[in-house]
Amino acid sequence: MPKVIDHDERRAHIVEVTWGLIMRGGLEAATMREIAEAAGFANGALKRYFPSKDVLVEATFERALSMVNTQVGDPAQEQSALAALRTLCTATMPLDAKRVTAGRVLLAFWEMSLSNKRLHDRYLTHLKAWRGLLADHIRRARAEGDIRTAVPDAQLVDELVLLHAGANVMSLVGARYSTRKLQKAHLDAFFERITQP
Repeated sequence: MPKVIDHDERRAHIVEVTWGLIMRGGLEAATMREIAEAAGFANGALKRYFPSKDVLVEATFERALSMVNTQVGDPAQEQSALAALRTLCTATMPLDAKRVTAGRVLLAFWEMSLSNKRLHDRYLTHLKAWRGLLADHIRRARAEGDIRTAVPDAQLVDELVLLHAGANVMSLVGARYSTRKLQKAHLDAFFERITQP
């Protein structure tokens, strides 16, 4: 009887291998030839699952987003919108090895998206959704009376996006300037400030 091939399992394995190669040597190390070899495929056999490196990097990016979403959980379980916002922000900062790893994949994705419109558009879709989620929590927290600052909601969203992007980059290229203690201090300062009139 012929062996049944689980194609989804193979795709997941290839993404996992790509993830590991990016972690060890950056995007340059994750050539299609190296990925095929590490995944146990003949050279060129990956194209059945991922027709190009861009598609494979996009799938690896999706894995990073899935990891972050798992870390976030369901902020709606929190008793207040402000608590949900804090949970969301804390969960998406690079505060442990898994999230630093996800940040490295994100950095590789950013690099490729500079010269690839499809990847760039995919990132902008993610960014728009992320900003929308932050804006929704901020709007609800203000309506509940917990956010009292006069700073407009859109500016608060900008601050959080820039804080997270900066923390992810610095955790990779200048970790001593983005320690867990510093990241938490920046978040604490942000939340302290927005609850003051």
